[in-house]
Amino acid sequence: MASMDNMPVEVKEAPTTVQQAYQFAAANPDVLKQIPCYCGCDDIGHRSNYDCYVSGVEPGGKVNYDAHALGCSICVDITQDTIRLLKQGKTVSEVKSFIDQNYSQYGPSNMP
Repeated sequence: MASMDNMPVEVKEAPTTVQQAYQFAAANPDVLKQIPCYCGCDDIGHRSNYDCYVSGVEPGGKVNYDAHALGCSICVDITQDTIRLLKQGKTVSEVKSFIDQNYSQYGPSNMP
């Protein structure tokens, strides 16, 4: 998990599950870039669950956070499920399959 030190104030004031999701996203881009989101955020250009939290990383490594997940329980639930399943020893591929099966009812995947 990434430190809360450089997180935006809104994230620091958010519920613990939201804070954890932002921390996980910042520390695990390689994982969340492989996990889709089903909240409809493809309409705003998101291409993975990672994009719900991070809008970009500057050349020096500074992370620019996206506020989208602050108000979206689907994004956070997907990330929390990802964390839980990885702790259970599931592969990223298995996690993605679980997310696809359990969240496709909410809308289309944002992954191309």
